[in-house]
Amino acid sequence: MAADAASSRGWVLILGVSSGFGAAAARAFAADGLDVAGVHLDRRAGQLEADALAAETVALGRQCAFFNVNAADDEQRAAVIAALRERIGPGGLTVLLHSLAFGSLVPFVPAPDADPKSRCVTRKQLEMTVDVMAHSLVYWTQDLVAAGMLGAGGRVYAMTSSGSHMVWPGYGPVSAAKAALEAHCRQLASELAPRRITVNAVLAGVTRTPALAKIPGADQLIAKAEVRNPSGRLTTPKDVADCLVELARAGTHWLTGNVLRVDGGEDIGG
Repeated sequence: MAADAASSRGWVLILGVSSGFGAAAARAFAADGLDVAGVHLDRRAGQLEADALAAETVALGRQCAFFNVNAADDEQRAAVIAALRERIGPGGLTVLLHSLAFGSLVPFVPAPDADPKSRCVTRKQLEMTVDVMAHSLVYWTQDLVAAGMLGAGGRVYAMTSSGSHMVWPGYGPVSAAKAALEAHCRQLASELAPRRITVNAVLAGVTRTPALAKIPGADQLIAKAEVRNPSGRLTTPKDVADCLVELARAGTHWLTGNVLRVDGGEDIGG
């Protein structure tokens, strides 16, 4: 049965909405009564997936506003926020979820036995990766607060990974971005506490997503996670989305500044 649009609990804005954790979160929040705004950067196939997701959201009786733009571009960010403010109004944003996965997966230096001309990360690639996957959280939060859209009771979540504190071949630029992202969450949590806005990083277990498939040696990561996880399986996007919905409820108002593991016990599996 479709939800009553009048019963909306506010809006969720998802950066990286068209696949993986972002898409699963859109479905879960819509089913829980939130209207869904999302930003994604896709060509034809990805746009078709985003269109299908938007249709699912509307079928649940929720409002939907998706923008196919670069979330790391200052002008495009300003345009999206202006459009959403016109539609949602001040204080209408309940949750901001940062789930941007776009960066370079190349080593910092060649392996000892590699061709000396092997491709290594450039300054442009490293700066782009950290900007998209970490710094953009700060800029979106700044502008949403300044626009009066994210106020008391607001929740901010950012998707991190175990790469923030572990080494994996070729993952260095993204690892740096995830470490910076967690630091940004701590700082934002402190600075936004007087406004009664909470900020937490969410560290999911190894999950089959389009982003995971791009990581060198992804099959090995999957195999190790399946052995390590006491539940005997990988984390799914839905596992994480269900937890996000619960975490966004009013009773978590004192939970802020954390890295929250949503992994079925994978990290304690040794």
